[in-house]
Amino acid sequence: MSRVGKKPIEIPSGVTVTLDGNNVTVKGPKGELTRSFSPDITINIEENVINITRPSDAKEHRALHGTTRALLANMVEGVSKGFEKSLELIGVGYRAQKQGSKLVLNVGYSHPVEFEAEEGLEIEVPSNTKVIVKGTSKERVGALAANIRGVRPPEPYKGKGIRYEGEYVRRKEGKTGK
Repeated sequence: MSRVGKKPIEIPSGVTVTLDGNNVTVKGPKGELTRSFSPDITINIEENVINITRPSDAKEHRALHGTTRALLANMVEGVSKGFEKSLELIGVGYRAQKQGSKLVLNVGYSHPVEFEAEEGLEIEVPSNTKVIVKGTSKERVGALAANIRGVRPPEPYKGKGIRYEGEYVRRKEGKTGK
């Protein structure tokens, strides 16, 4: 049995969950998220609790059970608390700045790299070496943070690049001359 799938999801106050067949809409103080799930999985809403059940112990149903529950829990958490990813710029002359709604990165290329915040996502720059991506959808926040990190991933020799806050970069020894 799926341990994740069996856990009920508590709906916090201020959040409404509506079910239309296999389409689920979650509204909260931070926004609204909609997603459609597999018709095989049954979603029940009773008072302030969401329960997910599966029809059989088939491998596909077991996989969908836990995944559906995790995605629904992330939707509920996203519209109530929101998600954020922090990135650090490490390197001489590496800096980030916000120009309007654009994020401008100077990370050692001959040109600045610009990112536009998608609708529903917010980019903050508290200092010129720190970037915070915020939003309601865990998936979209992670994707935008990964795209920003992909501009200049951390390299193993000097550790320069854009990394997630708290990310460990395994360092390598350089060449030794004879």
